[in-house]
Amino acid sequence: MLSINNLSYYIGGRPLYENASLHIKPKDKIGLVGLNGTGKSTLLKIIYGDLQPSSGEIQKSKDCSVGFLNQDLLSYQSEDSILDVALEAFKETLSLQDEIDKVLKAMETDYSDEIIQKLANLQERFEALEGYTIKAKAEEVLEGIGFKTADLSRPLKTFSGGWRMRVMLAKLLLEKPSLLMLDEPTNHLDLPSIQWVENYLKSYEGAVIVVSHDQTFLNNGTETTVEVSRGNLTSYAGNYAFYKKEKVEREEIQQNAYENQQQMIKQTERFIERFRAKASKSNQVQSRVKALDKLEKIAEVERDEVSVNFKFTFSQQSGRDVITLENVSKSFGDLQILKNTTARIERGDKIALIGANGKGKSTVLRIIDGSEPIEGKREEGYNLIKSFFAQHQLEALGINNEILQEMMQAGSRKSETELRNVLGCFLFTNDDVFKKIKVLSGGEKSRVALAKTLISEANFLLLDEPTNHLDIQSVNILIQALQQYEGTFVTVSHDRLFIKGVANKIWYIEDEQIKEYPGTYDEYVYWRENQVEKEAKPQNIVKKAPKPAPKSSVSKQEDHAHKKAIKEKEKNLESIEQQITALEKKKTDLEHLLAQPSVYEDEAKMQQLNEAYSKIQEEEAALNKKWEDLAEQIESLQN
Repeated sequence: MLSINNLSYYIGGRPLYENASLHIKPKDKIGLVGLNGTGKSTLLKIIYGDLQPSSGEIQKSKDCSVGFLNQDLLSYQSEDSILDVALEAFKETLSLQDEIDKVLKAMETDYSDEIIQKLANLQERFEALEGYTIKAKAEEVLEGIGFKTADLSRPLKTFSGGWRMRVMLAKLLLEKPSLLMLDEPTNHLDLPSIQWVENYLKSYEGAVIVVSHDQTFLNNGTETTVEVSRGNLTSYAGNYAFYKKEKVEREEIQQNAYENQQQMIKQTERFIERFRAKASKSNQVQSRVKALDKLEKIAEVERDEVSVNFKFTFSQQSGRDVITLENVSKSFGDLQILKNTTARIERGDKIALIGANGKGKSTVLRIIDGSEPIEGKREEGYNLIKSFFAQHQLEALGINNEILQEMMQAGSRKSETELRNVLGCFLFTNDDVFKKIKVLSGGEKSRVALAKTLISEANFLLLDEPTNHLDIQSVNILIQALQQYEGTFVTVSHDRLFIKGVANKIWYIEDEQIKEYPGTYDEYVYWRENQVEKEAKPQNIVKKAPKPAPKSSVSKQEDHAHKKAIKEKEKNLESIEQQITALEKKKTDLEHLLAQPSVYEDEAKMQQLNEAYSKIQEEEAALNKKWEDLAEQIESLQN
């Protein structure tokens, strides 16, 4: 469908890509990964045509259309409603609708066969394009990525940049290009919306390339991983988890080959040096010299992985009770966020506050911080030292300070070397640390503010979306850092891998209350799915056949045959009920197994369990259908 051949791209003489190649097939689901600055977004822009390669070529099939979601779309404005903007995806269909409206208007005075035929042709084409369903499709996608029904008629310009980006994503999904390219789509989505997009991409008919720092999203939504590293594109035939495992194995093989070759080179060089002056060995010496000249050198493995060992130091430990909220209420006009809710944070709690956007997660963080006015009581424990990371915190950075200077003013008493090591973890290396804050991008400022938060001597951290603007390596470093943190923190995040790695409690807002699940994210998800299932269907109710209804009098012979037929069907019904009960037990057992994190470490086992679960669902659906049909037959015979 699309081929990248010997692509080279230079920035100021520095090769970002050098003779890189990649072939994209029609239904590929590709995760594009690599460190920040390696050129992932640049590659997408080259494919889309916004940038021209220095050399090489990109070949596309004639019917290949490309759609691109990128950060530039944040600036898009429109007076139209978001529903109308999303419907722009159906240009041909909307054009046909306009033509149909014009023809219908003309038919008020023109009754000719020609115009009637024209209308019939237009309507046939309109129906072939599923024109009568485009509004429903647009509404489904917009609501799937987080918009409320009441929002659909609001003008696009009234939404913030992140919500406008969601509208552009909806439009792109509705256009269904042959190749869909998404650059960090999860930055603008909450957790339910991310999961909706994951499911949508699984069944997407075209090819997909995703750049994302959300490893769970990559694992669930992609089937191939392409790594951008040192100017090359390297493909791995699996999702991100497969890529990480396979990369380690490839690097081990390469490093062993490198070491063996180096040993062979040293032995050959010693032979040449030892026998260079001996005439009897001259042919052998010359042969080895030529062999070394022709030898294709194996490169030593350059590892990108970085481990972190922050030493968090507290001048004082907090009390057992960190923050207590009692009968707290908070509203903005008619929007009620919390009502008479109570919550407690204890020393050592690592809390992830999760849920859909608009529920008030960031507001709750500010309430915990004490910076948001409330009704009710908020009480701090003794010896509490807070540090709050949020996007608005960027304004507190000293714009005329250099990065290293700003870190030194954080009061951590760390040495310059220690501060440089911390900054290196957040992608500021070498002379980068001397950049002025005022010349940094929003993402770079965010990383500086996050680094400052982590090195502070606070024993209580508040972190609002800390993984935004971090690449995968930096997210892993942040997870490692927080795992070593001995204080208390509350974080708002939609990155599931991050939440899994750091949280020992889950908070969520429901019915205007702060609710707590006292366990890990995996345990919470399993519990939540069971709760939803219980609410969706009655518990442990075995289906019973309908009671006999009064019948009109019939002959004894007919009555006997009639009763026999009913009895036989009731017996079959009972058998089906037993089969359904057995299947439900198997299904529950499988759900318990699938909820265990260890299962996801074994891809073969996970696939086997998923296949078994799908088979049970199909069998259960078929048996339920049989039961319903048989019950209807019995009811018909009894009437």
